[in-house]
This record gives sequence, C-alpha cells and structure tokens, in this order.
Amino acid sequence: MKKLLSFFLLLFLFLFAEQTIAQSIPQYDYLEVVVVQKANNRGKVKRIKVEEQASLEGKQITVKQIEDLESTSNLLTYMNVANWEFVERQAVVSEDNDPVWMSYIFRKAK
Repeated sequence: MKKLLSFFLLLFLFLFAEQTIAQSIPQYDYLEVVVVQKANNRGKVKRIKVEEQASLEGKQITVKQIEDLESTSNLLTYMNVANWEFVERQAVVSEDNDPVWMSYIFRKAK
C-alpha cells in the first residue's frame, strides 16, 4: 500500500512539474519611441524623442543614442541590431501643416 501511494505521489509531482514548465509565458520589456516628422515634407524626421523608461535599465541601448538617429529607417535598423522587435506604430496628425507625431513600440524578451 505504501509503495502504491508513493508511486502515485511521485507520478502526480512529475505531471504537475511538467505542466508548470510547459505553460511558462514569455516576459517582455516594452519601449516607446516618439518620432516627430515635418508635415508635407516626404516624412523627413524633425526629432526622435525617448523618455526614460524602466525597460532601458541594464540594456546596451541608451536614450541619447536613439535620439541622435536621423531617420526612421536608422531607428528600425538600430533597434533590430540591438534585438528589439518592432511591434506597432501609431500616428497622430492634428492639422494639415502640423508635425506628425508617430509612436513606435518595440519589445525585447527579458
């Protein structure tokens, strides 16, 4: 009886351990980069802005390096080289001659 009970206990622990390992959800750091473009000027970048975010702590990229970039293609290349995955882009246009504010969201596995 003790052996049978021990066997079922070990079997239950093994199956429970397998379930917890198999259901691990990947964790990500998210980073928002705001790009301000001139209106009606073929998308020429006016400024790239990044606020200090907790997701940048301990990473190889810095706010200054990102803000020194001059185009969105340079931004996407830079983030790709640093293993940040592009997730989403949203644009805000208020009026015809106002600058276009675009928010780029990137993520990186922790």
